Amino acid sequence: MSMYQYGRGIRLLSSASTSSRSFWDPTVALELNHLTLALLEKCRTRDIPAKQPHQDVYGERTNGAISPGLLMSCGGIGDARLGMSVHAWIERRETITSNLILVNALLDMYVKFNKLETVQNIFNALEEKDIVSWNTMTAGYAKVGNLELAHNFFKQMPRRDLVSWNSLISGYAKRGEYDMVIKVFHNMVTENVRPDNITLVNLVSAAAEIGALDKGKWMHGLILRMQMKIDAFLGSALIDMYCKAGSLERAFLVFRELTEKDVTVWTTRITGFAFHGHGRKALVLFSEMQRFLLPNGVTIVAVLTACSHSGLVEEGLSLFNSMKKFDIDPGIEHYGCLVDLFCRSGRLVEAKDVIENMPIQPSRSIWGAMLSACRVHGNMELAEIASTELLKLEPEKEGGYILLSNIYAACGRWNSSDKIREIMETKGVKKTAGCSSVVVDGVIHDFVAADKRHPRWEDLFHILLCLKSEMKLDDTDLANFALFTR
Repeated sequence: MSMYQYGRGIRLLSSASTSSRSFWDPTVALELNHLTLALLEKCRTRDIPAKQPHQDVYGERTNGAISPGLLMSCGGIGDARLGMSVHAWIERRETITSNLILVNALLDMYVKFNKLETVQNIFNALEEKDIVSWNTMTAGYAKVGNLELAHNFFKQMPRRDLVSWNSLISGYAKRGEYDMVIKVFHNMVTENVRPDNITLVNLVSAAAEIGALDKGKWMHGLILRMQMKIDAFLGSALIDMYCKAGSLERAFLVFRELTEKDVTVWTTRITGFAFHGHGRKALVLFSEMQRFLLPNGVTIVAVLTACSHSGLVEEGLSLFNSMKKFDIDPGIEHYGCLVDLFCRSGRLVEAKDVIENMPIQPSRSIWGAMLSACRVHGNMELAEIASTELLKLEPEKEGGYILLSNIYAACGRWNSSDKIREIMETKGVKKTAGCSSVVVDGVIHDFVAADKRHPRWEDLFHILLCLKSEMKLDDTDLANFALFTR
């Protein structure tokens, strides 16, 4: 590490340690990781004399900046063992509880390690807490999905800033609780806190996950009314939302109006075409993208998916074989797409050859795709091979058992089908109830199979009866209907 890098690192660490937002800024975190790697290696290999408590590995006084940087870097690279070693090293040389900047870095590190019990103990021992301390706790619990505790910390905060609100909104968005996302957002606006692009990305993403086009359009209108700049990050979220809601035209309008289009924007647009079966359009867009920038591995996955969903086997195979041209090595996701490409087109033997010859251990999704294809094409021999491998990887999941049982049933092997169901009961594996949702007048209605808890169940049942009377059902359909309405 040169003296220039060292000085630059000190300045960056100092500014990062005093900013409430920089702890959560991935750009700052990445730069900190690079700047302090040399220091981390020194900590790994050199024992600092205990008689020199305030000197760093270069013999200079730390001045409170290097220690937070070391902790933040350990959290950034995910090395819990090294992080705890650095913590112990600091404890022997400094009084941590008297240094709030250092404690906040320590909280941040243990949050990244998901050691929330340790985080709680450190936080409780603090006599003085600032907004960074509270934000770290709120964001930490929101990150792992414990939103009850996250909300409790949020409500106890003596003062809240934009990071506080974004942490809570992000947590609810990730858990799919759209109503709470909107509720927290309205409370935020009521307290005169102006949202930023991160807030709106979370809101748009939440609308996208439930396919609520009207909610997403409202968010988009809000962004325009607030005259906020739609950057590549927010633009990608809007394109994704419109594509998931089935409005490819609106997705195109957002794409066209973006002044900056990075690889994520192009990839999101291609993914939208892929999942709506527009393989040719995805290939045209992929070709146009290469005039401006090179694709990454995720882009290749999106294009391969488009080929798979549109039956463009030769085009997908050609792209897979040309990945080296983009300096991209095929990963497990790319092999998964290739297997899916062959499976959907009924070329199961070729799919099996890919699995057997790929240099990576096949994943659950790859064997799952093979098993699903075997069910569609009635290949019992390959189905048994695929199910055996799938159940080795996830013996506690019901998917493999259900698929194999259904394949046996479709082939008339009822004894084998029943045996699989018995194995599920013996192992305590239960089938998760299917669930669907529909948005009516802005209200999301969830439905679970055979669930009569919906307040308008009787109306729904009456409509089903009307539909039944208008349909020509055979004996099998009548039996299935009776089972559904039981």
